[in-house]
Amino acid sequence: QVQLVESGGGLVQAGASLRLSCAVSGRSFNWYAMGWFRQAPGSEREFVGAIRWSGSNTYYADSVKGRFTISRDNAKNTVYLQMNSLKPEDTAVYFCAVGVFGDWTLGVTRAQKYGYWGQGTQVTVSS
Repeated sequence: QVQLVESGGGLVQAGASLRLSCAVSGRSFNWYAMGWFRQAPGSEREFVGAIRWSGSNTYYADSVKGRFTISRDNAKNTVYLQMNSLKPEDTAVYFCAVGVFGDWTLGVTRAQKYGYWGQGTQVTVSS
């Protein structure tokens, strides 16, 4: 049974930090990467960052590069998104997702290449 549970969201002021967690269970052999996406009200789902299950490859959207960091804790089977220097435009529901694409270059930013999704956690950044 696949389960992804996000946590760590909240209401913060601009410039603050949050760390989002994604607890993963039911991992299958074909899982290739974990991604973070976000969706603001009235907007399309947007890629934030991703990390491969094997190795340390990471990739970030330009809008968060240098501010956000994705990491794993293998012992806890958990993926994290460290969010620093938060801006009001970061306000969104944040989702973690399982990438099953098997090709980093072609799949990493494409939501349709992620087969399993968590329920999301709300991040709100005030001015």
